Amino acid sequence: MSGILRRFGLIRTAAIAGFGSAVLCCSADDRFRASVAVRVPGPLPDSLWLTFPTLFDSQCLLSSHKSGSSGIDALYSYRVGPIPSSDVSGTVDDKSKPSDYFGRDTIANAAAKVAPAVVNISTHQDFYGIVSGKSIGSGTIINKDGTILTSAHVVVDFMGTRGSAKGKIEVTLQDGRKFEGKVVNADLHSDIAIVKINSETPLPEAKLGSSSRLRPGDWVIALGCPHSLQNTVTAGIVSCVDRKSSDLGFSGMPREYLQTDCAINMGSSGGPLVNMDGEIIGVNMMKLTAADGLGFSVPIDSASKIIEHFKRSGRVIRPWLGLKMLDLNEMIIAQLKKQDASFPNVSKGILVPMVTPRSPGERAGFCPGDVVIEFDGKPVERVKEVIEILGDKVGVPIKVVVKRKGDKLVTLTVIPEEANLDI
Repeated sequence: MSGILRRFGLIRTAAIAGFGSAVLCCSADDRFRASVAVRVPGPLPDSLWLTFPTLFDSQCLLSSHKSGSSGIDALYSYRVGPIPSSDVSGTVDDKSKPSDYFGRDTIANAAAKVAPAVVNISTHQDFYGIVSGKSIGSGTIINKDGTILTSAHVVVDFMGTRGSAKGKIEVTLQDGRKFEGKVVNADLHSDIAIVKINSETPLPEAKLGSSSRLRPGDWVIALGCPHSLQNTVTAGIVSCVDRKSSDLGFSGMPREYLQTDCAINMGSSGGPLVNMDGEIIGVNMMKLTAADGLGFSVPIDSASKIIEHFKRSGRVIRPWLGLKMLDLNEMIIAQLKKQDASFPNVSKGILVPMVTPRSPGERAGFCPGDVVIEFDGKPVERVKEVIEILGDKVGVPIKVVVKRKGDKLVTLTVIPEEANLDI
């Protein structure tokens, strides 16, 4: 009986401590097991952790931090993870103490994984033997052979869409070693470039992650050499995962960027945006000069596709259909139905509001007002999906199903051409 009372008192103490400073984090996954761990100071051993498995929609893992002599430890950390393969037992064991929670060293540890591979890139512009200027940026070694990922505007001057190296490129590593760099590939529209350096010894490299699972509010860090201040680390959160290029006033081909509030300044361009696992999830590109906390990066998934184009073709091949496309949602559909009752009865799809004359789309028979519901045999809801399906398919016939006024279904065959970006 006394053992039961002691356990009841212990649980009640843990409940009070948890109630006083609990942090709850939710996941979009359907079912998660919440595991709450509370460490209670003396007279219990300092290493004692209590685990109370509870079935919730998310997993909350709370750890403790000494708060002086108040007698109650502050709970300050969390992580989100799937249901473990086996049930969590109630056994008191120091091994249950988490090792992957968000703590005071999380950001520092993530930065430490990438920092050795972050480089300073300076270009010296010569005019008839006279140094006329110096440009400074950043980059990341992504292969031990000296392959560096950076922003195109750091190393290339573009006249129209044609680029040429700015001049002599000097690459400085974190340990102070200097190398001469060579621009291997550069693409203006994605602002991605590859620079190569040669070293007799293997170089540090950073791991590429994935930007597809990022969510607004996720912690990220930016590394680079702003204003020539090498080895600079700043931290922030993801503000938006799909900021449209049109939102920023850019014309031309549509692009999407990661928006963060990390400090990105002159010289940070080309440096990595990194997640808490120490993986590159973006390439820092620019900031808004008229505001603080508005930085933008190329998602690493997009950059990886550009790199694959470089490997296959030495350049980026972009298919062109000559169609302006717009993602439909309930509000837009309601407005279009109000304007024209014969608008197709759809709940989703991609509207074609304009068809370029003498384009592949016009030759295929597309009409303004068409709603694309299937592309190359796959149902589509967003323009982004069409772009992914297109890939680098040029000269390849593609079946497209559209819905027209009066709910008429029409199957069209379009043959993409390579985009002429000089126009």
